[in-house]
Amino acid sequence: MPTLEHPAYPAAALLHLESLVPCRESQVSMLLSVFGERQQFSFPSIFIYGHTSSGKTYVMQTLLNTLQLPHVFVNCVEYFTSRLLLEEILIQLQSGSSETEQASHVPCDTFNDFVRLFKQAVVKRGLQDQTLYIVLDRAEQLREMEANILPAFLRLQELTDSNVTVVLLSEIVWELFRPNVGCLDPLTLYFPDYSIGHLQKILSRNHPPEYTPDFYAAYINILLGVFYMVCRDLKELRHLAALNFSKYCEPVVRGEANERDTRKLWKNIEPHLKKAMQTVYLREISSSQWEHLQHDDGEPGHLKGLSAHTHVELPYYSKFLLIAAYLASYNPVRTDKRFFLKHHGKIRKTNFLKKHEKTSNHLLGPKPFPLDRLLAILYSIVDNRVAPTANIFSQITSLVTLQLLSMAGQNDQLEGPRYKCTVSLDFIRAIAR
Repeated sequence: MPTLEHPAYPAAALLHLESLVPCRESQVSMLLSVFGERQQFSFPSIFIYGHTSSGKTYVMQTLLNTLQLPHVFVNCVEYFTSRLLLEEILIQLQSGSSETEQASHVPCDTFNDFVRLFKQAVVKRGLQDQTLYIVLDRAEQLREMEANILPAFLRLQELTDSNVTVVLLSEIVWELFRPNVGCLDPLTLYFPDYSIGHLQKILSRNHPPEYTPDFYAAYINILLGVFYMVCRDLKELRHLAALNFSKYCEPVVRGEANERDTRKLWKNIEPHLKKAMQTVYLREISSSQWEHLQHDDGEPGHLKGLSAHTHVELPYYSKFLLIAAYLASYNPVRTDKRFFLKHHGKIRKTNFLKKHEKTSNHLLGPKPFPLDRLLAILYSIVDNRVAPTANIFSQITSLVTLQLLSMAGQNDQLEGPRYKCTVSLDFIRAIAR
């Protein structure tokens, strides 16, 4: 029995729409009841919010295209100024469709110009008797534009005296949008995250034709069992499913197992999914490199990603700064004179180490050090003279941004900043080579 029903639209179109938006039938049904019939006035503005990859953009595009409703679809990240945004809306409206080639340039400097040109375009398109939908994706960017843009879009139906509905799509709640000046609050609609059952249903629809749906559904179930706790993004999960399916099928292709032998298939795919947690999910290597590693049966230690700590490209002095930071984190302060001065005098070995310092510092973890100690070690390990320029200090900030160094405690104005080195000995050895 079909879930979507509306007297204004053909049953065949609604059935097709329902097949295209699985697990979002309740949201689509709500939108259809809000939209009403083509000639009826809808809400002046609708605000749709939800986390990333919850189907907001896809559902709106599919709904408007399937039912062939007149609309304009604009991404506010691409058109990041008010002039670009207003001109793009007019261009799409004049060209008749968001997918056709762009029309001639329409200069639009103010919102008053936009209202005037918008009325002309609506009459030219013959849309006076039906609702026109303006969809603004990534609408949180409107907050960076002029203060009048967002309130004006919320009242566009009133300003133009036209049957137009503005739909705002965003990942943040309306309370973070509301301007300081009075504005018309939109109708809000929430898109919840997909549950594990929804993800199972959606991903299982993409099964290859040469395998049965039950076989592919069992593979998706295994994939979600590994990744669901750390990744709910449908796009990422679809990418991982497509990338690792060939490895899951290997025992079946070689004739070592049948499609129902779940235990053998799981034992074959388990180590590769663990490697995928380290590389593909973090996008440290490309898909082609990952497939090449799978064919070569590479071990996790052979992966050429940051998580494997084999190599990283850094500027010349950043490498020395990282080595100096490692030495400062794992060597006691009282050893600096012995290690980094040529004429350090005699040191009695019996009393040199304190009792607690005889324990390996690698077991105790990195210790914080001040900036002046880091620079002092740097000057002693670099062959040529290094001036303490702004370039050196900016490279320290970059290492913190890359999470190779971390700030330890608050940045005290009197004592200066303190850091910790967060990389391993193997990483430092690779840098030192």
